[in-house]
Amino acid sequence: MLRGKQTWWFDKRPVIIGAATVVGPDEGDGPLAADFDLVHPELDMQQKSWEKAERLLLEQASEMALEKAKVNKQQLQFYVGGDLMNQIISNSFAARTIGAPYLGVFGACSTSMESLALASLIVNSGSGQYVLAGTCSHNCTAEKQFRYPTEYGAQKPPTAQYTVTGAGAVVVAPDGEGPVVECATIGKIVDLGITDPFNMGAAMAPAAVDTLTAHFNDTGRQPKDYDLIVTGDLATVGHAIAKDLFARDGVPMEDTVFGDCGLMVYDVQNQKVQAGGSGCGSSAVVTYGHLLKRLQKGELKRILVCATGALLSPLSYQQGESIPCIAHAVALESPMHQ
Repeated sequence: MLRGKQTWWFDKRPVIIGAATVVGPDEGDGPLAADFDLVHPELDMQQKSWEKAERLLLEQASEMALEKAKVNKQQLQFYVGGDLMNQIISNSFAARTIGAPYLGVFGACSTSMESLALASLIVNSGSGQYVLAGTCSHNCTAEKQFRYPTEYGAQKPPTAQYTVTGAGAVVVAPDGEGPVVECATIGKIVDLGITDPFNMGAAMAPAAVDTLTAHFNDTGRQPKDYDLIVTGDLATVGHAIAKDLFARDGVPMEDTVFGDCGLMVYDVQNQKVQAGGSGCGSSAVVTYGHLLKRLQKGELKRILVCATGALLSPLSYQQGESIPCIAHAVALESPMHQ
């Protein structure tokens, strides 16, 4: 099942049989609003704290994903998830509600594809029948933890990104109706010495390029073999850097549509989101809300989602550490493309 050095090839072809997304008001004002299952009109979602609001996002997305999959909580065998909060409390507390055996993971904003890769591995190996994968982020929790509370009103540079308020969850099974998880390329830590937490795109871009290059090497595929390749949240700065790095290395990304979830979830020109979206919710809501629907309809035959993550903490930043980054890529195939 291991192909090359970093890629898991899922020969049993696990299927995403249910997916759901829940977002906040800014995402509901964006171009993909119609593809989300639930849009909250207010950031607080009538909760007593931002952290409880984030947890609610994930609980709702998980519940709806299970409903769509026609799987009840008693049938669910494992839950794999993580988020940006200290001790991944959004997922750990949501897992308390979900009630399934729980594997908590942390890949920062790459967690959507990390959790999907692990869920698919469990199903493909025969170690689980129904596995839930989920992640979430909230603008007001992440900004408070990693930068400044939004209430503080600190001015941000143009390179800064806007954390997506949203959650996405999927149910993976060995068979059924839905997009197929073909393979997953697990990334390595890449750190080029960026220390600015307001320039995540520049820090994460080399990790995305490294993982996608490894994917092409391991699988023998080229960019043209995919209808769409998207990164998780490089936004305007990081996406431009990634394209330059691919051009330098002779990787023909111009042979496919190469996008970024952080640029798709918002109207960057007209919404006040700085360089674009970021956060665990960025790749989760775009992939599980928008892209899976396009795969289901057959508009896309095969896509590659490379979620990106900056593995810093407030403590490491305060101690002057640089920002190690990682990216995980998952290839998804339309059920109509056999």
